[in-house]
Amino acid sequence: MRLTGVSRDSGWTGLSVRTTLPNPSTRPGLRLPGRVTLAAGPDDVLVRHIRLGLVTTVEPDDPDAARRLVQFFSLPIAGRFVVPAGRRRAVDFALPLPWETPVTTFGGVPLLSLRMGLRTEVSVDPDLDQGAMVPVLVHPIPTQQHVLAALATLGFMIRQAGLQEGGLPGVEHTLALHQRWGYWVGPLYAGPITELELIFVTNSAGLEVIIWLDRRLALAGITHQSISRFRIWHADAGQRDWVATVDGWLRQAINRHAAAAAHADWSATIGGSAHVSRHPDHPIKPGYGLGGTAGSGGVGGGSGGGDGT
Repeated sequence: MRLTGVSRDSGWTGLSVRTTLPNPSTRPGLRLPGRVTLAAGPDDVLVRHIRLGLVTTVEPDDPDAARRLVQFFSLPIAGRFVVPAGRRRAVDFALPLPWETPVTTFGGVPLLSLRMGLRTEVSVDPDLDQGAMVPVLVHPIPTQQHVLAALATLGFMIRQAGLQEGGLPGVEHTLALHQRWGYWVGPLYAGPITELELIFVTNSAGLEVIIWLDRRLALAGITHQSISRFRIWHADAGQRDWVATVDGWLRQAINRHAAAAAHADWSATIGGSAHVSRHPDHPIKPGYGLGGTAGSGGVGGGSGGGDGT
């Protein structure tokens, strides 16, 4: 599938901008290839620069404020040049997506309320920037896919996925936003919690999974929150039993949550595992669900290692 964004002619310059993505589907950490084509009108057009930016809508820190459109990543792809009158100029690019780029598509289905676009900004005058926008579809990397699939196997249901402005205290971020996955809890884990939120913090070596449990004790006037952090490496993703791994994370997080609120009636720990003994799952092949991955096929590296909290 090829997607193209075309700008309107920029007034007196007569310049038009066309941005084409041969494949708009991609993943964090990959390169998104495409081409920007500029066509001049009856006069030469001096272009100062071309810059690409990823744009999406985020929830602000203030809960009463409206959602707003933000550009969370940008990169220049061309400097100063001239497009001759009546001629075209093409600039090819391969935009590297940050590892923390939010996911907008899961299981081949776009996530509701999450949209992302690639903005092309062409500066032709100190007072004039014009741009074209084209949609981008960001799928999970295999490590994220394994975690999300394991949660589904354990009975959790996605209720929403949204983007929050800013980072998390004590967590190293490269972007000024983060994505939260909200879930209805699976039946085995019901009691101490009714919902949980999941946050991924990804880099080239691995994935940090932050599990944020809801404040069930708020019904009793107690405002306890519980956050647990686990780390996994991309390198050993294919050798893991992901259902057992994620079940272990959940039981640790819930038991820690219950221990911190031991005075509550429902604070009994979860002693049994949801995982039924069976052979480990087959690893998900790179590019799963993408219909052809844009960019190179490698996903991360990193040395060996294990889980951490």
